[in-house]
Amino acid sequence: MTHSGKSPRIGVFDSGFGGLTVLSALLRHIPHACYTFLGDTARLPYGSKSRRTIAHYASEAAQYLVNEQGAEYLVIACNTASALALDAIQEAVPVPVLGVVEPGAMAARAASQTGDVLVIATAATVQSHAYATACKTQGLRALEKACPLLVPLVEEGWTDHPVTAQVIDVYLNELRREAKQEGLRYDALVLGCTHYPLLRPLLEKAVTPGVRVIDSAEATAETAARLFGQAPAVRLTAPSASGVETGLVVRCFATDSVEKFERLGSRFLGRPVGKVELVDLGG
Repeated sequence: MTHSGKSPRIGVFDSGFGGLTVLSALLRHIPHACYTFLGDTARLPYGSKSRRTIAHYASEAAQYLVNEQGAEYLVIACNTASALALDAIQEAVPVPVLGVVEPGAMAARAASQTGDVLVIATAATVQSHAYATACKTQGLRALEKACPLLVPLVEEGWTDHPVTAQVIDVYLNELRREAKQEGLRYDALVLGCTHYPLLRPLLEKAVTPGVRVIDSAEATAETAARLFGQAPAVRLTAPSASGVETGLVVRCFATDSVEKFERLGSRFLGRPVGKVELVDLGG
């Protein structure tokens, strides 16, 4: 899809702020877009909720981004919502919607020579088997593993900590044993959680040599660029007529804990998130 002379307006949604890693990748791949990020921090974690509740919350957030913020495209930067509510979100809004699961599976297919891949994610994403299903559609066999300690370690800021490296080793060793039992000749590891890109350097040290680490945030941004990033690639960093640099257009909203969002968000985004605005989505 193309826009003649205007920047695409892209809404990015997550249950928290881990999805800022997806926004960070989007900013690299579609730097000329106007972005609105919404973190539904009042109602996280989505992983402990029912499919019906997740669909309700995610659809409300999507409608806010489209109806109130004018988003023309939506990226669901939340593995749980992508896994359990993508259909409901697509029905709730009249704009193209992209989740993070399918792009991750497609990137794994492109990277794998053997057709066998490993997936690490949160317990909720693993229980949904969304990655296994998406990988099967791509002709891949996937073995999924929940790694519940990794998200709190990332949020603690321990992204280059010996304890985190030890925890990763424990999880990957368990996964290797399971893969061996199932006779998998895996050559790719899919990061099925938006927090995990911050651990990529540790994960790349920990994987078996020759195993490719697939960042589903990066894969989602690449897919988004193909699907709806075809507007003229004009970076919004040139000085305006008033001499003031316009900069990238990014607005962040949260339904709660804006101070925590501002404090941790810049770590995930890789740049300051600026002032985070509080929004009430109601029920």
